[in-house]
Amino acid sequence: MALVSIITITYNAEKFLERTILSIKNQSSEDYEYLLIDGGSKDGTLEIAKKFEDVFDLIISEKDNGLYDAMNKGLKLAKGKYVWFMNAGDEIAENDAIEKISKLNEADIFYSDTLMIDDKGAALGLRSQITPHKIPENLTWKGYKTGMLVCHQSFIVKREIAPFYIGNNLSADIDWEIKCLKKAQKITAYPGILAKYLEGGTSHKQIFKSWKDRFWVLNAHFGFFQNLINHFKIVIRANWRNTFRVLKYIKD
Repeated sequence: MALVSIITITYNAEKFLERTILSIKNQSSEDYEYLLIDGGSKDGTLEIAKKFEDVFDLIISEKDNGLYDAMNKGLKLAKGKYVWFMNAGDEIAENDAIEKISKLNEADIFYSDTLMIDDKGAALGLRSQITPHKIPENLTWKGYKTGMLVCHQSFIVKREIAPFYIGNNLSADIDWEIKCLKKAQKITAYPGILAKYLEGGTSHKQIFKSWKDRFWVLNAHFGFFQNLINHFKIVIRANWRNTFRVLKYIKD
């Protein structure tokens, strides 16, 4: 059994897939299996995958019902001790990440901060520095009351506690992380940065549905009235951030 199952979800991802594959191919440890779950791409995605077919343990391309349906498919097929989602355009940040994980004391979850990158791969900064989501010293599910604390690509979970994703919800990743954290007995911070995250995913493109979906996900875990209070704080925080951006733009 491999230490970790790395799962990449793609659909028409020819522009970004190669950088993701290379970040896995360049790992100093080969104690992983690599799965590509493609939704039936019509561009050159599969040609790029076949170019690196020696890196993959499994390549599947077929129509699915969206991102989280594809991720559930990956979970069903994974055989590693841990599961790690690294989607097209995202990268493992350190070439010795898997080797470092293998030397850490066993945990149910490993997590870290995330380096945000643009579509050219240029660094934008650490997620904890450019968003309000600060990673606490002791990560628990209760810290998610105002949203996603740890970027999905920097969250590695023992497969035996990983649930399937809920369907038709753009905040299913928040729900998934909370459920994983509720089940976890030992949660360990990775000594470094696990992932580079390509900014601008599905939730960014459908921002209003994402907000609505997040409300109902957090409502399920924190209760209606507490969730209303928490979302009031989210709105206030967002307005302050937007005001700051406008003032900074005027100053510059």
